[in-house]
Amino acid sequence: MKKSISLIVFICSFNILFAQQNGIHQQSTKYEWPSDPLVKEKLNNWQDKKFGMIIHWGLYSVPGIMESWNLCSEDWIDRDSTIAYEDYKKWYWGLSKDFNPVKFNPEQWAKAGKDAGMKYLVFTTKHHDGFAMFDTKESDFSIAKGPFANNPKADVAKYVFDAFRKEGFMIGAYFSKPDWHSQYYWWQKYATADRNNNYDIKKYPWRWNKFKGLVYNQIGELMHNYGSVDILWLDGGWVRPLETVNEEVLSWGANIPKWSQDVDMPKIAQMARKAQPGLLMVDRTVHGPYENYQTPEQKIPEKQLDHPWESCMTLGNNWGFVANEPYKPAKEIIHKLIEIVAKGGSLLLGVGPKPDGTLPDEVIKRLNEIGNWTSVNGKAIYNTRITKNYNSGQTWFTQSKDGKVKYALYCVKNDEKPAKTIVWSGNTPKKGSSVILLASGKKLKWKALNGQTMIELPADIGSNEQIALAFEFTAE
Repeated sequence: MKKSISLIVFICSFNILFAQQNGIHQQSTKYEWPSDPLVKEKLNNWQDKKFGMIIHWGLYSVPGIMESWNLCSEDWIDRDSTIAYEDYKKWYWGLSKDFNPVKFNPEQWAKAGKDAGMKYLVFTTKHHDGFAMFDTKESDFSIAKGPFANNPKADVAKYVFDAFRKEGFMIGAYFSKPDWHSQYYWWQKYATADRNNNYDIKKYPWRWNKFKGLVYNQIGELMHNYGSVDILWLDGGWVRPLETVNEEVLSWGANIPKWSQDVDMPKIAQMARKAQPGLLMVDRTVHGPYENYQTPEQKIPEKQLDHPWESCMTLGNNWGFVANEPYKPAKEIIHKLIEIVAKGGSLLLGVGPKPDGTLPDEVIKRLNEIGNWTSVNGKAIYNTRITKNYNSGQTWFTQSKDGKVKYALYCVKNDEKPAKTIVWSGNTPKKGSSVILLASGKKLKWKALNGQTMIELPADIGSNEQIALAFEFTAE
């Protein structure tokens, strides 16, 4: 059995990159601005942050495989065909006996995030597999009930939130609405065909009401027992009222049940916001009053958007930890951050701690490299808003919240030779004003001709400027 399971892990790891694309949540096509003044105030504050960290850490981290999804029986999931599905599930659930992160170090995570220039956190308190990374009283299936139970930091979410709060982060709790471990969602009476609940809710309403109670109570625990929380980030967008199922949901390829998987979001929101006034709710892809910002996954919208949104992307290929993961270069992440901010969004970058509770050395290295750039160019990123003319070739534009100052960010291509002059169209600096290179604070020579702005660069361009150059100026 052990040999067979090892083969499963290898095959799953090999197919992760392909498979991840099938678990992606698309972007909602509609947006509804919140009406609650406290929510609007917090949303404005969140829009200042621009750069966050999302952490996936759970049972899937132990063998280093794609998070949760291998439990799901859909066409795009590729498990070893010699292992019975029920045996695979037993093996996966059994990982709870092996998850003992004795080096759990949330302070290391928070420092790495701060060093990168990140400003908010989203931590996975429970993924689709139902394994809670907090001390829930609603289930025995949690990090606080296994071999880690006697550790002083067994209530993992508490210590993660505390560590990031101390570094000044906004705090977000990721919570999966579906729960594949719960008998009230995946009832063992029936097979588990796909990601949806596997019984007719209309035939067994009492069972679904039990599930609704589980969701409500666990979110209640997070809202009442873990200090100040700014964001409730709800995943599993197929768990929704039937009348809200649209083309986005159908495009995921999963079957759509003939019953409504409604968990009563108004009731949850009322409870959560009573405990956490102004709480941002992100009910992903379920557009309406509980999707306070949109979350396109692993992609950037083609055009600028005038409402709040966030691209959630992985630093590697996977959300959770996978051994020997290839990570994206810092330059690529910085270029994505620049484009996202110029288009009106925020970047939520995904990293996965190892099963021992520490971040991989290569992740820390990448985050430090990103921070070398944001630490001197952040003025063009943080606390900015969109400007109408937001792009000219390799140059992207942002502006101060009052619109008095503009920023130009020029993304240097990998094969590009050091330039002596930068040229962009539109956003012409005001006549007689200064153009400042943020990294050095130097005033640069410039001229405007036929709608184009030409910036003369100094000879002593540093390594950061070979990634992207940021300029500050007053526009006409």
